[in-house]
Amino acid sequence: MSALEPTLLREPPRFSRDTAVHAWIAVKALSDAGDAIWSIALAWTAVQITSPALAGLIVAAGTLPRAVILLFGGVLADRANARHVMMLFNALRVGVLIFVALWVLASPPSVLVLMLAAIAFGACDAFYEPSAATIGRQLVRTSDLPSYSAVMQTATRLGTMGGAAFGGFLVAYAGLSGSASINALTFTFVIAFIAIWLRPRFALPRAERESALRGILHGFTHMKDAPTTRTLVIALSGLNLAVGPAVGIGIALRAFDEGWGASAVGLFEALIGLGAALGAISVARWRPKHEALGGFWALVVQGVGIVLIGVGPAWLAGAGCFVVGLTAGFASVLLGATFAATIDTAYLGRMSSITRLGDDVLMPLAMAAFGALASFTATWVPFVVFGGALMVMMTFPLRNQQFRTMTLRA
Repeated sequence: MSALEPTLLREPPRFSRDTAVHAWIAVKALSDAGDAIWSIALAWTAVQITSPALAGLIVAAGTLPRAVILLFGGVLADRANARHVMMLFNALRVGVLIFVALWVLASPPSVLVLMLAAIAFGACDAFYEPSAATIGRQLVRTSDLPSYSAVMQTATRLGTMGGAAFGGFLVAYAGLSGSASINALTFTFVIAFIAIWLRPRFALPRAERESALRGILHGFTHMKDAPTTRTLVIALSGLNLAVGPAVGIGIALRAFDEGWGASAVGLFEALIGLGAALGAISVARWRPKHEALGGFWALVVQGVGIVLIGVGPAWLAGAGCFVVGLTAGFASVLLGATFAATIDTAYLGRMSSITRLGDDVLMPLAMAAFGALASFTATWVPFVVFGGALMVMMTFPLRNQQFRTMTLRA
């Protein structure tokens, strides 16, 4: 059996009747709702007690430790039991949240406490996420990965949206302590579910025991020696660098310049969220024969959507936002499933961490470049440049013969 075919431990049921996986998806969505509650509480508390600049630094404080530690988290994911890693770092998150809740009950929240909490969460994410990225490959068949990804992404998006909506009311009435306590409960429930009910059906090969630095080096060496893996990792590492700035700061810039007001920003964001949910759901109903090919073509269309946000009247910008969301949901499901099915499972954690690292390290530079272009030229210019760059970048994976013919169906 090849490294791409994990050893079967237990025969999974049909995905449509797989109650254990469905329950895990629901638990993950609940956890994401708790995360959204905590994120809003952290941001709201920060802007209440300090300057806007320092509040932004607090909210972003988890990014740096995550970027530094991610590669080590990838090595751990390929070496250790994913369930044990996920339980350990969820338990550490619970400890951080309980500490914050107790501190705030005893004295007013301080910049130092909020900063330490954000940094601790970033460090936990760096170890947790690479292991969590491998769990789907241990639960369902390769042919079921697109369906699993579609339902999981839809559920987590809904969980995040619901948590964000509830989080504003909760922090207003219960403060940071109440929000931290609720999120601690969701993580505790996740730990209990993983410990009691979640059991792998496929065993992934484990990396050999070696130093962490050598393990990281072997990960990059594997990527160099495997052309298809290299193309996929590079493409997934860079695909958010075009849409992230357009959505993150571009929409607000466009609405301000055109005098559309803050309500237009909220509407455009809602259109992106709606499109993303519909795009993810559509994979379960309509799935292209060649998943990777369909995903990369969707990102070409996403480039068009980015351009539309920056040109024309409000209705055209709104249409562009919907297209961006629709293609993001559709492509992320298909490419996420392709990633899990294609990468040598002995390197899945490390490749996942490298992919995440692209966002953490390069996204601030992409945001700055987008803003600089908008400052020195016209507002529509960065939308055209970034959307066009995404379309050009997709020509490389679309020319890959393996992606053009690959199918995940059994």
